[in-house]
Amino acid sequence: MSYLFSIILFVHVVSALGIIGLVLVQHGKGADMGAAFGSGASGSLFGATGSANFLSRTTAVLAVVFFLTSLSLAYFASNKAKTPGGVMQEAAQSMPASGSSSLVGEGVGSPADSDSKTKDIPK
Repeated sequence: MSYLFSIILFVHVVSALGIIGLVLVQHGKGADMGAAFGSGASGSLFGATGSANFLSRTTAVLAVVFFLTSLSLAYFASNKAKTPGGVMQEAAQSMPASGSSSLVGEGVGSPADSDSKTKDIPK
């Protein structure tokens, strides 16, 4: 499952970078006016309108891939094995029970302290 998650994450990042690159390469709507006055767009690799169609279709395909990988990553993240209990229970389980804690050594919870505390309370 870890390998599949890594592969999907890699495809997700690559598709995101591809979308960013393709959006930056595409011309805006105002760029068509320059092509009408002979800026040389008709002599490009894809023709006058071929580049717009190719880039927009490729961007759409990458957007679909990005959307599907986002959904699959969310699915994998929501189906991870959940540990019972909370953070404090995990911390209590990881503490040593041998009495080497600094709190026990200081006598915070020792029975001798409980007697002195009850004597200090006025009646």
